[in-house]
This record gives sequence, structure tokens and C-alpha cells, in this order.
Amino acid sequence: MVKVKLLSYTPDGEKLIASAAKLCYSPVGIDEIEKNLGEENIESFLSLLMDLNHESPIEHVSFTFAVEGVSRTLSHQLVRHRIASYSQQSQRYVRLEQFDYIVPPAIEKNKRAREIFSQAMKEDQRHYNEIVDILENEYYEEHMEGNISEKKARSKAEKRAIEDARYLFPNACETKIVFTMNTRSLLNFLRLRTCNRAQWEIREMAILMLKELKKIYPILFKNAGPGCVNGPCPEGKMTCGKIVEVREYFSSI
Repeated sequence: MVKVKLLSYTPDGEKLIASAAKLCYSPVGIDEIEKNLGEENIESFLSLLMDLNHESPIEHVSFTFAVEGVSRTLSHQLVRHRIASYSQQSQRYVRLEQFDYIVPPAIEKNKRAREIFSQAMKEDQRHYNEIVDILENEYYEEHMEGNISEKKARSKAEKRAIEDARYLFPNACETKIVFTMNTRSLLNFLRLRTCNRAQWEIREMAILMLKELKKIYPILFKNAGPGCVNGPCPEGKMTCGKIVEVREYFSSI
């Protein structure tokens, strides 16, 4: 099951954005702008800013998430969002004695498909373990010829072995990732990945992220969600046809 945790975010983000945006239109300096920014002023100004889609000031505020219980299929999609920073669990340095994997719901509910899928995962693990053992022994002998300690030779051999054996792992393999995005990048991410046409797993993660974001800065993310939340469906002929239900759902988050 996907687990989303908001690790960190820019404090006083709404005030920061309001200050930066007002500076663009003000003859005075930042000190005077901040002095005149009360809570009500910030809320009304930010609400107007988001409605006008003036997005450059919101890049000053960023958020860091930790995500677990997701597949490599998801992470391959996630890293396509380029204006972000990523730190992912390495299969090169972490030996997976028993890898976890994500089962798509359609496979989970079909008995025969689930059996085939489960068997394939077991076979992948078995083959991975066998290749690691074979290569580790080979590399160990090679490193011992270099007149180094047994412990160091074993460590180097294991690293080289799992580096190559990881090629066996499927897209279903569970991964963990920490990533940071600014508000503008997040809004774009949410617009694409909360859509009904997004892949089911990344859509689930995106919705969980949005729920966390709205708890922190509800004004910044008041219009967040798929493109049809604030206008016509951008998918054209590929629309899911559920614009009313989608709008009701995201207005309730």
C-alpha cells in the first residue's frame, strides 16, 4: 500500500509568496511590504493570485515528500517531472534478500492472474539470489588475488554482484523515494497525475499528496487537481466523461 509522508516544507510559505508577488508591483521595499501584510491581506491576495494563475512567485515555496510502497513503474513516471530533486533507494547498493512488489488491482482480484503473477515474482527472487551467489563467489576470488582483506574482498564482491543481478527485477518491484518540488511544479504534477486518465498507482499517490498539501496551505492548493476542475477537460476526445463527479470529489478534499 502506498504511503505518503510530507517530510518538510517552506515555513510561512503563503506570506513569502504574497511578499514576493507584491514586490513585483510595489515601489517600496520588502520590509515595508512585510510590515503591511496581515493574515487577511495574505489570504485575499493569494486567493486572487491563484485565480489569475500568476505562478512565478509560488516557485519560492517547496515541499519534500517521502513515498514508500510504490513500484518502479510509478517511479519511472515520477522522474519525468524534471523540475524536482529525487533520492531513490538503490538496487545497486541495497541487497534485496526478499524484494517486495506491487500487485495491480486487476491482477489481485483475478485468481488465476494472481497465481501467475505471484509465481513470477518468486522465480525472479530465486534467480536473483542464484546470480548474486554465482557472481559474488567469482568476484571474491578475483579480489582476493589483489592482496586485500577477506572482509573487504567480500564487500566489494557483493556490491559488484548485486549491481548486475538487479537487472532481473521487474517493474513491480517496490521502491522508496524522497523528492522535492516547488509549488508550481506540484500544481503541474497534480494537474496531470490526479486525472482519471492517469495510471492508477501514481494517481493514488498524487491524491494522497494533495490531501497533505491542502492541510498545510489550503489557499495555494485550492484550485489543485486535474485540468477539468477549473475549466473544460483538456483531454478532448479522450475525456473520461465524468467532469461533474470529478469536480465534486476534488472540491470535497
